[in-house]
Amino acid sequence: MSVLVYTETEDGKFKKAAFEVASYAKEVAGGDEVVAVSFNATDASELAKYGVSKVLNIQNDKLSKFNAEAYADALKQAAQKEGSKIVVVSQSANSKYLAPLLAVHLNAGYASNVMAAPESTDPFTVKRSAFTNKAFNFTKITTDVKIVGLSQNAFGLKENEGDASVEDFSPELKDGDFSVNVESVDKAKDKVTIADAEVVVSGGRGLKGPENWGMIEEMADILGAATACSKPVSDMGWRPHSEHVGQTGKPVASNLYIAVGISGAIQHLAGINAAKTKVVINNDPEAPFFKAADYGVVGDAFEIVPKLNEKLKEFKAKNA
Repeated sequence: MSVLVYTETEDGKFKKAAFEVASYAKEVAGGDEVVAVSFNATDASELAKYGVSKVLNIQNDKLSKFNAEAYADALKQAAQKEGSKIVVVSQSANSKYLAPLLAVHLNAGYASNVMAAPESTDPFTVKRSAFTNKAFNFTKITTDVKIVGLSQNAFGLKENEGDASVEDFSPELKDGDFSVNVESVDKAKDKVTIADAEVVVSGGRGLKGPENWGMIEEMADILGAATACSKPVSDMGWRPHSEHVGQTGKPVASNLYIAVGISGAIQHLAGINAAKTKVVINNDPEAPFFKAADYGVVGDAFEIVPKLNEKLKEFKAKNA
C-alpha cells in the first residue's frame, strides 16, 4: 500500500507546498511507500529529499495549465494504479477546487484544513481548523480511500533523504475533462506570492495613500516577504486586488504577518488567523487588531516603519 501525494508545480518547478505535503505524506506512510504525482515537472527527483520514493511524472502539454477536472481524473487513475488508500493535497486555491472532485472520483472521505499528523490511524482521525481558524475539531474518515487537505505551513518541511524513481505516467483523459479551459494567466513577476510566503507585510488605510507604500515594499524586500493589503485599500485602487487578504480575499497562513495601519475588521482577521505570529503597528490603541495580535506597537507608522526598516537592515547585514 502507498500514500499518494499531489505535488504542485509552476513553470515546471515545485512549489513550497509540494515539499510540505510530501513531508506530511512520509509521516503518514510510516514504512509504506510515498508516491508523488507531478505535472510537467522539470526535475521530479527533487522530491526524494522529502521522503518520496516514486514519482509519476505526467508530461502533457494539455495539462500545462491547471485544470481541476483533468487533474482530478489523472490523480484518480494514479491512485488506482498504485492502490493508494490515502491521498494528500495542499490547501492551495487549486487544490481546493481539485480535492472535492477527486473525492467523488474515488468515493473518498475528504478532510480539509488539516493541521497535524493523524491522531490515530484506526480509526483515521485528523485535527482540523474550524470557524475561520478560531477553533479545532477532530474528524474521523471512515471511507476506504481517504483524502487529506493539509493547511499551508501547518506541518513544515521535513527532510527525509532517499532515492526516488521517476516514472513517466500517461493517464487516459476524456474530452469531458476539458469542458472548462484556462485561456491565459496574468501574474506578478519577481515577487513572492502570498500563498508561498513565510512572511507577509500588509498595509491598510492608515497609510493614507498609495504614494506611501514604498516603506511597505522596502520592508518586504528586506524580509523576503510578500506584500498584501486590506480590502478597503484594494477597493480604492491603491493596491491590486491580488494583494487583498482576508475572509473575502486571499487567506494567509504565513509564519509571520505584519499589519501596518490596519484596524482589524472581523473579515480581515478571519482571513489571517492561520498566520503563526501576528504583529500590528497602529496609532489607535483601541484598534481591534491588538486583541488578535501576538505583538503590537502603538504609534505613527510613518515614524516606526522607517526606523524598523533601518534596524532590520543592520541586523541582516550583521547576520548575513
